[in-house]
Amino acid sequence: MQNGNLIETFDLVKQFPIGGRKFTALRDVNMKVRRGEFLGLVGPSGSGKTTLLNIIGALDKPTSGRTVVIGMDTGKLSHKESAMLRSEYLGFIFQTYNLLPVYTVYENVEFPLLLLGMEEKKRREMVISALKWVGLDDRARSRPSTLSGGESQRVAIARAMVKRPKLVLADEPTANLDAENSFNVLDMMVRLNEELETTFVFATHDDKVIRYLRRKITLNDGRIVEDIETVPSPPGQGGE
Repeated sequence: MQNGNLIETFDLVKQFPIGGRKFTALRDVNMKVRRGEFLGLVGPSGSGKTTLLNIIGALDKPTSGRTVVIGMDTGKLSHKESAMLRSEYLGFIFQTYNLLPVYTVYENVEFPLLLLGMEEKKRREMVISALKWVGLDDRARSRPSTLSGGESQRVAIARAMVKRPKLVLADEPTANLDAENSFNVLDMMVRLNEELETTFVFATHDDKVIRYLRRKITLNDGRIVEDIETVPSPPGQGGE
């Protein structure tokens, strides 16, 4: 990261076999993301947003081209090294909250720290801090089944943020939320971005998310067709 970029892609191509043919999901994608950005990959369904997000997150490998994330060429990483990159440096937020139903809110948020082998006292401090960030420290002993959709997504945010990752990847994080809860969780992510300098990259076509972005990268048919700086206009700041 000597050049200051947290993410760089070089002539990225991703193809998937469909029947006897190949479907090209990404075509010659080149982009750079600096630390602390709050940006979105936007475009219609099938434009390549989630595919690109998965490659950045070392969940998939490109067919050709290179992706460098936090100084690591993800295409050259072993499965174990990819898991280490995700475990130590990345946080993920999905439209389905992926909470473990048999665990409490506290235990769901604690889980990434257990994977890192962190000692109990430090884990407790970080979990309580993360739950306070999202305003759910009073629900630490609750089970996911007792939570609303908005609360569940806030737990997912706390789980993604608990280790204070350098990068958070969010795939349609507001898809299952109403407008009020969407704006609440987006306000929360903006605050965490500003306070912790965590980089957020969204894959979305939700206007509620797009109005919060400071940079918008538009994909169509697997290509970047626009990359612009934007002025956020969330509710209360020129929005509804």
